[in-house]
Amino acid sequence: MARESSRSRSRDRSIDRSTELLERARELIPRAAQTNSKSPAQFVQGVSPTHVERAEGCRVWDVDGNEYIDTVMGLGPNMLGHNYPAVTEAVEDQLGDGTAYSMPHSLQVDVAELIVDTVPCAEMVRFGKNGNDMTALSAKLARAHTGKDVIATQGYHGWPDVFMSAGPLNRGIPDAVGDYTESFEYNDIESLERIFEDHPDDVAAIVTTPVNLSAPEDDFLERVREIADREETLLVFDEILTGYRYALGGAQEYFDVTPDLACFAKGISNGYPLSALAGREDVMRTIEDDDFIFSMTYAGEAASLAAAKACITEQIERGDVHDHIWRQGRAIRDGYNELAEEHGVDHLTECVGMGPRPNATFEDGDGADANLLESLFMQEAHKGGVLFAGSHLPSYSHADEDIEEMLAVYDDAMGVLAEAVESGTVESSLEGKPVGASLREQLGEED
Repeated sequence: MARESSRSRSRDRSIDRSTELLERARELIPRAAQTNSKSPAQFVQGVSPTHVERAEGCRVWDVDGNEYIDTVMGLGPNMLGHNYPAVTEAVEDQLGDGTAYSMPHSLQVDVAELIVDTVPCAEMVRFGKNGNDMTALSAKLARAHTGKDVIATQGYHGWPDVFMSAGPLNRGIPDAVGDYTESFEYNDIESLERIFEDHPDDVAAIVTTPVNLSAPEDDFLERVREIADREETLLVFDEILTGYRYALGGAQEYFDVTPDLACFAKGISNGYPLSALAGREDVMRTIEDDDFIFSMTYAGEAASLAAAKACITEQIERGDVHDHIWRQGRAIRDGYNELAEEHGVDHLTECVGMGPRPNATFEDGDGADANLLESLFMQEAHKGGVLFAGSHLPSYSHADEDIEEMLAVYDDAMGVLAEAVESGTVESSLEGKPVGASLREQLGEED
């Protein structure tokens, strides 16, 4: 059945219920959301929805009943798709037997075995609930195992003090913590070498995302592995986003570079709260030492473990999950860029990144600010029925027709963007507050 055009859908669209919930949320919840990337400030208030009601496959419905193709999939966890049948059934079956027990559930062993069987670096596994749990544990464990103090870090690894202390978001962290955290740049091996020059024999771990929007260059990952071996330092891959997304064994399998430890979360349980640290047995057994502690009440919660077992098993049995994600991501990226060129705005916006994670970027130009360009494009995408937020994290549930519909909406949005740029009306074309506006600004109050 043919779908109505994005512009005809937008005429009947309302976000009244979203607006009401936002007004209530700002009185009760700091930033009005539990996750910064999902907060109202990340969207165009007055146009974008603020709260969702339900989701199925690659689609979500907001609290006003508007339907969207989801491009972000909960920031990546729903890799198979929202409410994916095999995962939902496994969780429902487990709920009948309970979720939190006074002793470990057998699923802990089952899921640990699956991770060891699929992840190159995995010899032992510990579970948590969030990516933060695992990145913080990796740093603490590296220090305990090596007897060294400094953490060399690249990329975003959540909000633990050990990683935030060296950056701009360090309020509330004692200065002394930052003395033992040093940052380096991706694809810049010299910036990593300088850390070892400044802290000889005292770097416990190199913690890095194995791939960002740009692929590794000049054997970057291999050279990082060589430095870790040379300096007797642990190499930790933050695979919170890349794990089970780039390949069954994560980015370490895809790039054929094996770390000593790896952090997982978003790809292992399809939307249920579970994370894992996997790695070398000798390193992981340091957790057993009498003077080391890592313990969480809910780390072995059975419903999420059931989801993880079903999620990983589905990837193994289907066999084409990762090929599908790569293919759909490339189609989004290439289709977006073709549309930008057709509309003459390819100098202002481009979709970059590898297949599993294409990301739309915007640049200042033609008298228009990049943030306003992104806000206008987002506005039109949301009105057209695509939950656009810049980053795209395709799922196994994104069918060819969904990508075609997404690109049709992007075609309309790109046309509006091009017209506004040509006429100099980008800012005045916005029907709400741009991305980044404070909550008070969004609600029409003075900040």
